[in-house]
Amino acid sequence: MLTASARTDQSDSLQETFLRLPAKPNRQLDHLPGDYGLPVFGHTWGLLTNGPRLTAAMVARYGPVFRSSALFQRSVALVGPDAAQFVLLDPDRNFAARPAWDTILGGLFDNGLLLRDLDDHRAHRRVLQQAFKKPVLDSYCQTLNRFLGEGITAWPSGRHFDFYPAVKQLLLDNAIESFFGADPARDVAPLNRAFIDMLDATLALVRRPLPGTRWRRGVHGRRALECYLASQLDARKANPGNDFFSTLCTAANDESGGLSDSEIIDHLMFLLFAAHDTTSSTLSSMIRILCQYPQWQERLREEFSTLDAAALQTEHFGALPQTDWFFRETLRMHPPVPAIIRRTARACEWSGYTLPANTAVFLPIRFNHRMEQFWSSPGQFDPERWSPGREEYKGHSFQWLPFGGGAHKCLGLHFAEMQTKIFLYHLLRNYRIAGDQKHRPRIRYVPLEIPGNGLPVLLSPR
Repeated sequence: MLTASARTDQSDSLQETFLRLPAKPNRQLDHLPGDYGLPVFGHTWGLLTNGPRLTAAMVARYGPVFRSSALFQRSVALVGPDAAQFVLLDPDRNFAARPAWDTILGGLFDNGLLLRDLDDHRAHRRVLQQAFKKPVLDSYCQTLNRFLGEGITAWPSGRHFDFYPAVKQLLLDNAIESFFGADPARDVAPLNRAFIDMLDATLALVRRPLPGTRWRRGVHGRRALECYLASQLDARKANPGNDFFSTLCTAANDESGGLSDSEIIDHLMFLLFAAHDTTSSTLSSMIRILCQYPQWQERLREEFSTLDAAALQTEHFGALPQTDWFFRETLRMHPPVPAIIRRTARACEWSGYTLPANTAVFLPIRFNHRMEQFWSSPGQFDPERWSPGREEYKGHSFQWLPFGGGAHKCLGLHFAEMQTKIFLYHLLRNYRIAGDQKHRPRIRYVPLEIPGNGLPVLLSPR
């Protein structure tokens, strides 16, 4: 048995291995089944135009382990719930999150929870969990009901408008208030612009601050948010409110003594990133489905009417089973993050194949959610598959992973569920919603699943 000192030395050595992985992943993957597609560009076009179709074609041709290349990076897909469990539980600590996500988020959302591993990740996660405890979530619930209710009723009715940019703006305004706290004197517009510039920069191929580039705007956006948050730190520590910012400022941890000022700022910016675009994606998928299956508008509306409440509280969730089925089925068919990525810290084996050290690995979550081995008629929208007596999700504990799993499972999953259900509650109690028959919905799959044409809809007052 390892002594405490030996365990510490081993942990420190492994942490160092994770941190020292080269920025560019291993390209020596020819021993694995698969192909790299076109010279230079690989399968980039297929990924961008219809990633799910590309994954299905590769699995059909090569099986559940295959190599490929897209966006100028070679990687290996590990398909199915067993593979997801192997990577995400990671009992041998072979898989690193930081180097995988750093290629996308580094320089913009540095030092967020997803860009930490092992003991460092565990210590920070323990502190951040205090911002998601039930009493804190209950206080957020009041803000969400007020903010989302007022925002939805301010949308235009009787004419078509683009849902996706409208909900994206509403959620961003709401996130800034929930995360940074209410401040009537604050000018939200510059903060919104700074954050949007940071999001846009995550897609930049040229990652140098050249004039006029996405990356330059993103770096400037980060500096603007840093300056604003730094200016508020002392006030939040002295007079904390019911918001994420205040909770992190006052959070205490037996091992670390709390967070440093720079760590608070890094975590706030990453939490804003993690919560905003994923919820916008989920709500857009839900609206598209409600337009396609109007009977589910009526079913949810009828269920909401049994509460006879002006606002949805967390204690109401247990009385809304069909809403929960709808929520889960939407995330099964349209997980906002279609794949989970990792990097091997050292060589390891899976399903008879050796994955070299520093290999980029991805778990195709959207594909897994539609595997016939685990779901009946997986291409069909069927919320009742979650109902008592069917409960198809019980086939494998890693067959449904919209929030990930293992040590890096989404810390804000209950906040996301609460925000989504409160939004549906206020929308459907006030409006009927229909799509624009002249504009068929288009989907963009990378980096998140979002509408490609804004998702035009029509709200009709009830």
